[in-house]
Amino acid sequence: MKEFEQVIDRKNTRSVKWGNMEAIYGVEDASEVLPMWIADMDFKAPQPIIEAMQERLDHGVFGYSYICTKCKDAVRSWLSSRHGWETENEWMLFHHGVVPAIATVVETFTNVGDNILITPPVYHPFSIVPGNQKRNIVECRLKEENGHYSIDFEAFENALQQDVKLFIFCHPHNPGGVVWKEDDLRKILRLCKRYDVLILSDEIHADLVLPGCKHIPLAKLAEEEGGQVITCVAPTKTFNLAGVQAAIMITKEEDLKHALQQSALAHGQMELNAFASSALISAYTECEQWLENLLETISANMDYVIKTLTEEVPGIQIQKPNATYLLWIDYRGTGLSEEELMDRLLNKGKLALEPGSKYGEAGRGFLRMNVATPRSIVEDGVKRFIKAME
Repeated sequence: MKEFEQVIDRKNTRSVKWGNMEAIYGVEDASEVLPMWIADMDFKAPQPIIEAMQERLDHGVFGYSYICTKCKDAVRSWLSSRHGWETENEWMLFHHGVVPAIATVVETFTNVGDNILITPPVYHPFSIVPGNQKRNIVECRLKEENGHYSIDFEAFENALQQDVKLFIFCHPHNPGGVVWKEDDLRKILRLCKRYDVLILSDEIHADLVLPGCKHIPLAKLAEEEGGQVITCVAPTKTFNLAGVQAAIMITKEEDLKHALQQSALAHGQMELNAFASSALISAYTECEQWLENLLETISANMDYVIKTLTEEVPGIQIQKPNATYLLWIDYRGTGLSEEELMDRLLNKGKLALEPGSKYGEAGRGFLRMNVATPRSIVEDGVKRFIKAME
């Protein structure tokens, strides 16, 4: 698919991924280092989105904008057709990103000193954001066996008993790529309901489920099981729009929605900008086939990396994930420490991957690699990895 083969020069575009590596990795000459770390894609956004934003740009007037019914209808229709989740426009509140939404939920529904539960290894803002708000992090480590992750429900229940106020749930899981099964989701809902724990379900990767797997929105099951759930979704990860900034918080609980609205008023939070609204509508109404083509590309890239690295580098194991465009590489069999391996990758291979400890100590022994990039770049990254390990 040609749209995913084009190599686009992202340098000098204020790209965090391509232009900020000196600050992130401390390398002297980052121009020689290939970035395959942060979770954005090197693909252009779908053409309908570009055209929708261009149309808005051509209008030339960029005054205050609001979330129209068309925006909400687009989200509602997408969730229904893609995930079988029937929502209402009235359940939706819009934010500038899922991480800012997490911060809002933490601030709105917990107090300083409250306990918040996470399941590491997990996306690092789940601990950083509450920590910066002086909340306490309670960890329930996922069980790991040969790179496969599952929830230890005995440990999970014990953790909930520690006066936990909020559980931040990664669904699908980042960095492990797990698409949680219905039975697990129902157990989570029942236990959180039993201990009166609010759930924030981060479902930003829900649209990036690879062929053969199916995402089940947690709140869809909550309609049967009960419990309080706030779901965060966004078109940004799916369609490479992170810099445009748009996310949706969804809850059918009127008291939760009212509290979030009051928080927005207290912070003077504005609606989405004019370009974000245009991009969102186009993404959810015109770009499904683009997404299907993307998922085939990602799956093929993963297959190539897994086969090549596990054959060429002794001690490397990689399980193909159910979702995301991120590989979770197990290097424990190499005998190298994280510091030794990162030094080899950066200074010998000239390759920037993310160390697993970034996702908590439970992630030590792993690396995260982003393969949402043209195959030629993927192949270059694999060569650099092999060179680093020679």
